Amino acid sequence: MYPLNRNRRLRSSQTIRDLVRETSLSNKDFIVPIFAVEGKNIKNEILSMPGYFQLSLDLIEKEVRQLWGMGLKAVLVFVKVEDKLKDNKGKEALNKDGLMQRAIKTIKNSVPEMLVFTDVALDPYSKFGHDGIVENFKILNDQTIDLLAQISVSHANAGSDFVAPSDMMDGRVLKIRQALENNGHKNTGIMSYSAKYASSLYGPFRNALDSAPEFGDKKTYQMDYANQKEALNEALKDLDEGADIIMIKPGLPYLDIVNFLSEKIICPIAVYQVSGEYSMLKIAAAKGFLNFDQVMIEQLYAFKRAGASMIVTYHAKNAIKLLNKSL
Repeated sequence: MYPLNRNRRLRSSQTIRDLVRETSLSNKDFIVPIFAVEGKNIKNEILSMPGYFQLSLDLIEKEVRQLWGMGLKAVLVFVKVEDKLKDNKGKEALNKDGLMQRAIKTIKNSVPEMLVFTDVALDPYSKFGHDGIVENFKILNDQTIDLLAQISVSHANAGSDFVAPSDMMDGRVLKIRQALENNGHKNTGIMSYSAKYASSLYGPFRNALDSAPEFGDKKTYQMDYANQKEALNEALKDLDEGADIIMIKPGLPYLDIVNFLSEKIICPIAVYQVSGEYSMLKIAAAKGFLNFDQVMIEQLYAFKRAGASMIVTYHAKNAIKLLNKSL
């Protein structure tokens, strides 16, 4: 009771604030997205994601060495597939010499200890830009998960440590887990996008990979942003099917989901601070409306405070530089 209790005593200096801080943030919390493209010495800035780049494999080799040197030890790999290779069957996704498979090998050859997560979905390979096989303008679930299982095995064969299915098809985690077990990859993990919402914040990412849907939207498989309990239902099913980590995507508008699931399930929880979140902050900071460093760190702490075990973020390199300054 005031005046005996004065809460401001514990805020009176940076030293005491550091000592009583409840949430920590470090290099161990981040997974770095990487966009791979064909070619050599290619570094294309993504127009809708200022300061972030598509990289050819020779530059990815250098990039992962730099990341490792900064203490960033996990990457999530995406690929921009050439239009001529896109179809409705994901044939290129199974190519053992495809861009994803070569990207995995490039990273592992460059930094063998780097933890490699790989995106498993059809939209980069689909001529329709959807996450599944299309028939009569509908997304086929069961045929798609059979294909996703094959893709996951292909990634594991190339050296992926964790496959990350982002498609939101029913039953895909079980199919993938069974396929990995049956093909000698019992130690390959699954980070499942369990609560992936049908958000309007994915636009810059889809520009980066040229993977926007050619018709309709993705609301028949991605979740309704009005729902919370559905996220728990999805996460529990994925865990039963063999997921090791569950993912919530997007991030900031879904902190309630991060917190809700962290209190209901016992497993690591990843959160994806998506491209739209990244671009809004970058552009607002460039206009002088916000202090980039201060808002970036505040947002990252918010994810951890809400209950996230790890954060997929395009801000990882900037965050490490800032955190190192504060040591």
